[in-house]
Amino acid sequence: MPLQKILFKPGVNKENTRYTTEGGWYEADKVRFRQGNPEVIGGWQRISANTYNGVCRSLWNWVTLGFLNLVGVGTNTKFYIQNGGAYYDINPLRVTTALGANPFTGNGTTTVTVTATSHGATTGSFVTFSGATGTYAATLNAEFQLTVVNANSYTITTTSVVAAGATGGSAVLAAYQVNAGPAYPVPLTGWGAGSWGQTGTTWGNGGTSSSSLQLWNQINYGEDLVFGPRGGGLYYWDATGGLTTRGVLLNSLGGTVTFTSASPTVVTSTILYTEGAALQFAATTALPTGISAATTYYVFEVNGLTFKLLDSAGNAVNTSSTGTGVYVSLIADVPVVQNNLTVSDISRFVIVFGTNDYGSNAIDPMLIRWSAQDDIYNWTPDPTNQAGFTRLSHGSEIVTTVQTRQEVVVFTDSSIYSLQYLGPPYVWAAQLLGDNISIISPNAAVIGSGIVYWMGVDKFYVYDGRVQTLNCDLRRFIFQDINLEQTAQVFSGTNEGFNEVWWFYPSSGSNLVDRYVIYNYTEKIWYITARWHVLLGWTRDCATILWQRCTPQPQILATL
Repeated sequence: MPLQKILFKPGVNKENTRYTTEGGWYEADKVRFRQGNPEVIGGWQRISANTYNGVCRSLWNWVTLGFLNLVGVGTNTKFYIQNGGAYYDINPLRVTTALGANPFTGNGTTTVTVTATSHGATTGSFVTFSGATGTYAATLNAEFQLTVVNANSYTITTTSVVAAGATGGSAVLAAYQVNAGPAYPVPLTGWGAGSWGQTGTTWGNGGTSSSSLQLWNQINYGEDLVFGPRGGGLYYWDATGGLTTRGVLLNSLGGTVTFTSASPTVVTSTILYTEGAALQFAATTALPTGISAATTYYVFEVNGLTFKLLDSAGNAVNTSSTGTGVYVSLIADVPVVQNNLTVSDISRFVIVFGTNDYGSNAIDPMLIRWSAQDDIYNWTPDPTNQAGFTRLSHGSEIVTTVQTRQEVVVFTDSSIYSLQYLGPPYVWAAQLLGDNISIISPNAAVIGSGIVYWMGVDKFYVYDGRVQTLNCDLRRFIFQDINLEQTAQVFSGTNEGFNEVWWFYPSSGSNLVDRYVIYNYTEKIWYITARWHVLLGWTRDCATILWQRCTPQPQILATL
């Protein structure tokens, strides 16, 4: 009997049964297709023997002017910068407070209870103590990961036993880092879950809710880094300060100032401010007489680095002394909360999405604000700059953004916009590209070869100038086997060497990412993996390595 050559169509198709997928592949595990032929996907390589704390949810790579190759690593508990395989903790401080006398209570073990009124911390967060005195000073003056007991106390685990009784002295300071979040959303059901009178619930039946996943946004501003947790503050890390310097709130970087003793006073600043900028002042020694701490003043009559001040009533501010060690403690118009951020390739605007309005600390999930051109400190709109804002109308919140060649693609929970630079007076304008679309998570959109691909809640999409549904031969297989309570964990990436877009997601019954699907955008084919019994990337094993090798061997199954 002569041999017959059998050709199979590339890619995996599970939209039909294995018997109707004639001449094609129905199952594949850790296999890609290249030039129409299947081959084994290579394994994962450990990048460093060093580890970090938490579950990684964000990575960003850039190079400084000093040629340092850096990676920002945001986890559910901390934020790091990786360089040369080492992880440097730059997690910002949330607040530093003085504790009461002898705040530490030992019980003869390594578990110590700390009394801290209204500490505001969450379990898993980090605190650093200083100023402790007495027998255990060396043990207690250190960084600890805490476990919340109640609103006024928490426990820490020390490296050595602390005897029963109160200790620490009367000058203990607690420096709390940005609060940690859960490693993955924990759905809650029953009494006490959800809000009172939650829609869809009836008397006697509890609602449902879930704890928010800690996701980070980050992007470099030149050689520096702008970053922050989703729903949290806007922070800045200055590369010139070194790898061990913590990030700080952007609105705290107002610089030093000098006052004249005059009516009205003239202020000289190290930062160029615009008309109407709202500032607050503090001093290492003494404020000028006539200036009050925690009071907002407004810049007017700007002349280079000098300006005058108005109070809230519109009166010119007078001073009768110059003060000592005066600095801007708060740039009031800098956003204090954000759900997403980017730095535009065009003219270097810092743009935040889902943020607070001017004069408010409450988040508006559909508001977009941007700084002045190439000026990260000035956010007050003025004819002399291009700072501004706009609000989108379709949807209830901005989910994520992707920057392409000449636009920023903005995703809400039900639509997609194009944000384009127009120049003065409108500066940035949003155009609706599509409605009644979805996106499954803030990390589900990615650019491959200049085209935007993303995963929706029930199908895939592509934007190449038009918003279209992306045909998927695995659609039913994926969306009928996905844990919809854990979709915030879905993330995507590209493998440009093989022209692939990857999406990682948790299958039904799994609280952690255990599957991925791949789209080859040059050959327009799909392939998948079987369920992994160890996890990938931004999940459990991310504390040790960025990627984890799977032990099952590749296998290929086909139907003639």
